[in-house]
Amino acid sequence: MDKIDTSLIAMLRKNGREPIANLAVGLGVSRATVRARLDKLQNSGAITGFTVRIREDDLAHPVRGMTLIKIAGNKTQRIINQLHQISAIRAIHATNGKWDLIVEMATDDLVSFDAALSAMRRIDGISESETNLLLATRHHGAMSA
Repeated sequence: MDKIDTSLIAMLRKNGREPIANLAVGLGVSRATVRARLDKLQNSGAITGFTVRIREDDLAHPVRGMTLIKIAGNKTQRIINQLHQISAIRAIHATNGKWDLIVEMATDDLVSFDAALSAMRRIDGISESETNLLLATRHHGAMSA
């Protein structure tokens, strides 16, 4: 597996039903290349199937957090492409104000969360970041972990 395969798998983990055209744009390759890579990954057994992720699945990754990212210069798309390669990242949001991106992360434990943060810190062009662990989620008067 090369970098394109790894990125493709990371994108499919976020949305296993992502259209091939969107995957191609995100990877910077043609739709034919994405289709060929998917076929290769399925035939080799690297991808064994596609599944639906429901809200309860997020509880399987109890360590969750949000990282606010400030980007130096005009490197946003390159940085987003690199962030997509970090499997702990569940979503990347563009925002306004001081921060350029908000990244949602979820892992099984703090060691894995720290490893994902370390991978993020190695990305050239991120000038500043701030991470907040999510301690509890409050739903209309109720509290859950």
